[in-house]
Amino acid sequence: MSKVTVVGAGNVGATCANVLAVNEVANEVVLIDIKEGFAEGKAMDIMQTAQLMGFDTVVTGVTNDYSKTAGSDVVIITSGLPRKPGMTREELIGVNAGIVKSVTESILKYSPDAILIIVSNPMDPMAYLTYKTLGLPRNRVIGMGGALDSSRFKYFLSQALGCNANEVEGIVIGGHGDTTMIPLARLATYKGIPVSTLLPKEKLDEVVQSTMVGGATLTKLLGTSAWMAPGAAASSVAESIIKNQGKMIVCAAYLEGEYGMKDITIGVPVILGRNGIERIVELELNEEEKAKLAASEAAVRKTNSVLHDMKLI
Repeated sequence: MSKVTVVGAGNVGATCANVLAVNEVANEVVLIDIKEGFAEGKAMDIMQTAQLMGFDTVVTGVTNDYSKTAGSDVVIITSGLPRKPGMTREELIGVNAGIVKSVTESILKYSPDAILIIVSNPMDPMAYLTYKTLGLPRNRVIGMGGALDSSRFKYFLSQALGCNANEVEGIVIGGHGDTTMIPLARLATYKGIPVSTLLPKEKLDEVVQSTMVGGATLTKLLGTSAWMAPGAAASSVAESIIKNQGKMIVCAAYLEGEYGMKDITIGVPVILGRNGIERIVELELNEEEKAKLAASEAAVRKTNSVLHDMKLI
């Protein structure tokens, strides 16, 4: 029997719970929120699709009762304020840091062995905050961002190539931000063929730029943060853990010397299995990619410094 809790029943959390249920990632999914009746309503709505979609996962909604989350194998934290048009992820840090800290402490009271997946923005600093304040082993604190950014990269690559997105491989490392993520165009492939040999440099550069502003583009179009792809990305991370799939997925991981970095949580390829992060995969980057990663590191550290200044760590 497996159990996943999703904290926050807003757009991202509810979508995540729905994808978890439809894909039968776990036997039980608990959706929890602070707004009275909100999670219960979302869970009931999802469960009323069970006969239509043919899934057996049981989804339960609760209002602020963390005892109902007891025994969770994986907990996905989506709670916090969503990003509004013109708002940077960094501007969210003060309010969301307090929310994430409170939520994760409540979760561990009832599920001390849970693996935590952080979705709340700004995601890299929130994962860093979680790791630094809870004292968990680093394999159990995972930031979702790279999984989403890489999926967006593959979407834009498939659009440029006019092909099936499932036949494209591409990863995005670095911070989960419009200026900090690094789509690795050099390593992207279509059916094993380097994309750089199939697309002109100008087009590939356009794909990279579209990926980097992918979140902001959707925020402008929707009037709030995106939720379908983020919810599905969080579910995919949880699935690799719950089902011990051993998939390589880019996630924000706490580094202890990998890629020449220490004391930072940032997006790198990891192998995800039953223990959470089973290992960190170190890619051989060229000089240009190393320079971009160094710039991304500096930007993430700058945001982390806000946590220190606010004495949250």
